[in-house]
Amino acid sequence: MNTSTREKKIQRHVRIRAQLHGIASRPRLSVSRSSRYIQVQLIDDDKGVTLLGISDSSLKGKGTKQDRARMLGKKVAEETLKLGVKSVVFDRGGHHYHGRIKALADAARQGGLTF
Repeated sequence: MNTSTREKKIQRHVRIRAQLHGIASRPRLSVSRSSRYIQVQLIDDDKGVTLLGISDSSLKGKGTKQDRARMLGKKVAEETLKLGVKSVVFDRGGHHYHGRIKALADAARQGGLTF
């Protein structure tokens, strides 16, 4: 059976989400990536509430997509720490852990988040 790239991504995402669950003290940091932008949400799955949502399209500054992902990671860490949360569960959304996803995660860790 020949599966498409999109179907494989969806399968990975379902497999990952079966094991992840965000709570108030340790919310889920969900990453969504398109070919142009990258978005991040901080989600409390118990209440079904999004605590924070940021996109790199809202950030000022130019640079490569990886540069914008790093800036977004730092911004997310800064905003999350303002909410009083230091530890999160990282949900890469079915994407492979490299490139912009890895740059965002590394920058968030440098910003003070633990995952």
